[in-house]
Amino acid sequence: MTTFIALGILILLAGYGVVIYNNLVALKHRVAQAWANMDVLLKQRHDELPKLVETCKQYMTYEQDTLARVIEARSQVSSAREARDVDALGRAETGLRAGLGQLFALAENYPELKASESFQHLQARISALENGIADRRELYNAAVNLNNIRIEQFPDVLVARAFDFQPFTLLEFVEEELRDHSIGALFGKG
Repeated sequence: MTTFIALGILILLAGYGVVIYNNLVALKHRVAQAWANMDVLLKQRHDELPKLVETCKQYMTYEQDTLARVIEARSQVSSAREARDVDALGRAETGLRAGLGQLFALAENYPELKASESFQHLQARISALENGIADRRELYNAAVNLNNIRIEQFPDVLVARAFDFQPFTLLEFVEEELRDHSIGALFGKG
């Protein structure tokens, strides 16, 4: 009789371990899905930025340094995104957003550029992508946070360690560098 009770307890514990394992796997895949969803928007913005720079080059003869910084930041974002280096992506995104903010602020000095239909379209498109990236970043960070909490909580930590579940890094931007760089606000849309 005690053998059956012991066997029953072992089966229950194994079943509970399987449930925990499956939940941890689901969380890991939610993080991957959230990253992939954000990655789509990052790629779309990556494709739009050269068009914006080209449009600006036609009007902004004295702002080549700003345009070069935007292109360099775009390259850094792309490299970090492809390497899935979340810390480097956060730093590169901060630089890119600051560069875009400066670029759009400088556009105020070029009435012909501001009036350009192509510029207006690209500004609206990039602003929409920025908003989408912010939303997807929030979802990504929520998935990462949930994963990281679960792999540290008891009894999940036992299964997480046994199967080498790792924490993920939050995607954070340096907020002080982002302050006052709202693209929509620069154009009276924020």
